[in-house]
Amino acid sequence: MSNGAVPPSSAPVPPYPFAAIVGQAELKLALLLCVVNPTIGGVMVMGHRGTAKSTAVRALAAMLPPIKAVPGCPYSCSPDRTAGLCERCTTHNEPGGKKAARHPSAVTIAVPVVDLPLGATEDRVCGTLDIERALTQGVQAFAPGLLARANRGFLYIDEVNLLEDHLVDVLLDVAASGTNVVEREGISIRHPARFVLVGSGNPEEGDLRPQLLDRFGLHARITTITSVDDRVEIVKRRRAYDTDPFTFVDEWAKETSKLQRKIKSAQKRLPEVTLPDPTLYKIAELCVKLEIDGHRGELTLSRAASSLAAFEGHNEVRMEDVRRIANLALRHRLRKDPLETQDDAVRIERAVEEVLT
Repeated sequence: MSNGAVPPSSAPVPPYPFAAIVGQAELKLALLLCVVNPTIGGVMVMGHRGTAKSTAVRALAAMLPPIKAVPGCPYSCSPDRTAGLCERCTTHNEPGGKKAARHPSAVTIAVPVVDLPLGATEDRVCGTLDIERALTQGVQAFAPGLLARANRGFLYIDEVNLLEDHLVDVLLDVAASGTNVVEREGISIRHPARFVLVGSGNPEEGDLRPQLLDRFGLHARITTITSVDDRVEIVKRRRAYDTDPFTFVDEWAKETSKLQRKIKSAQKRLPEVTLPDPTLYKIAELCVKLEIDGHRGELTLSRAASSLAAFEGHNEVRMEDVRRIANLALRHRLRKDPLETQDDAVRIERAVEEVLT
């Protein structure tokens, strides 16, 4: 509130500013890159409790510009798209049961951020038969789930390493395809479900199976900050925010606007970013050197490096972009050797020095 006006008592408390988060460079970079290019495949964040994981996700979503959506659409379809809309937004019924092309109107909504509770069932996540309408009206209707609400936004799963594997598998399938398919109780529904998947967990409580972990685009590791100065700054900023969140957000408005402009510029520049063949060969050579199984390593590293180049304001992927993003894109794809004593990050850094120098 830059005009100094006192917000009404009913005004919602604004989220903590993304730009005001102290440290956690890996987490912030991974989230920003997935916003620039959602095809990267989401972020897995492993770190201690109380290290701003959920705060960063909500702060980033709140910082993004509002999106246009079709009024009343349970999937928040974009009226500007001609493809990828749900059936309701693509067509409407005419007299006689015929369907005609629809030109939907628009409303402006905030970027959705959906939390997936640890005990959620597959029906709650994917959607199922609307029991109330079935009983009261005798019709088979679809009750959208959390994936419908998350479309065009963020799906955040805390303690994802404690979620049932089959449910994680479903989420990763939908995140990769951008479409949720539900076939049960006599209904068959396909609806758009394009979102940035962010999972977080505490490494002390175990990790995801490698087959599932590999399908996250980036893997950020965050630890408790040990710098006394930084820890003091964290407390000061949090106390200021808790005391008067509106004033605190206003104080960080300039930094927030600067970051917003940088994200928007990167999204526009991304289609123009080129990946030279020599750099692509080095990316492939790096994955071979680290014995990465499959080809998700090259694909993700290429997309993330291109996104980083766009974010940093240049139109060609440089070797330095690959260096900066290698740990985020590859650390969770390394083969697990119980006899290996070397840290994953050290293994990647040594391979990067050998291959990219």
